[in-house]
Amino acid sequence: MSKLKLTFLMLLGLAAAISCKSQYEVLLASGDVDAKYDAAMELFSQKKYAKAAQLFESMSVLTSGTERDDTVQYYWGLSNYRHKDYYTAESNFARFIENFPRSPFAADAQFYRLDCLYRATYRWELDQQPTRACMAYIYEYMRERPDDIHIPACQAMLTDLQDRLDRKDFEAGKLYYAMEDYPAARLKLQNVLKSNSENGYREEILYYTAMSSYHYARLSVVQKQKDRYLNFVDDYLNFVGEYPESAHRKELDRLYRQVQKFLGRGGETEEK
Repeated sequence: MSKLKLTFLMLLGLAAAISCKSQYEVLLASGDVDAKYDAAMELFSQKKYAKAAQLFESMSVLTSGTERDDTVQYYWGLSNYRHKDYYTAESNFARFIENFPRSPFAADAQFYRLDCLYRATYRWELDQQPTRACMAYIYEYMRERPDDIHIPACQAMLTDLQDRLDRKDFEAGKLYYAMEDYPAARLKLQNVLKSNSENGYREEILYYTAMSSYHYARLSVVQKQKDRYLNFVDDYLNFVGEYPESAHRKELDRLYRQVQKFLGRGGETEEK
């Protein structure tokens, strides 16, 4: 292929691209609702979600109050959602639910809004207020639509979000343990289970509770060690009663035997 022909083809391709872009921009500024609607739906079907969202947004005022109103508003939100602009999509769907509660798209809009809220939550280390707000919305959705097709996805979200709350509470107690503030660690960990006995980290919480009481007793003055070692014995028995096959069992058994000797009991380790 000659250099001249190659240059011509490149210019032709550039001109075509500019022409396509110009047509889209002209359509974007146009007041032709039918043309904009058809083009937006075609772009959506081609997975060109950013451009589709712009077109749906540009015609939303033109279709307000018409039979196409809810469709345009819904696909505007869905285009943003598919484009992974979850912040804008959540606003779209929230407004849609308020304005069109009886629309055929209402159930899906609620779920997509819910999913946007879920995606906006933070890792367990960060603020969990968005997590709690999202969970409340999910519970509301599940109460209103118990047979909905999205219920399994909602349950999976709840499991993940609850795990973040559980871990944050557990790690708060564990942090005191890492700082060697053993009385505070034991108290914090006990309070975690008081507020939520089904915390997903229950085994680890009971383990660190026992370890905290052991180290607190070990580091105490001799006159107070006996009572504090008795706290460890209680914590140990609680742990092995619930988790007899735990990976922590061997370590706790060894400490328990040491404590029994200190207490002058010479008792055997609790049977598994």
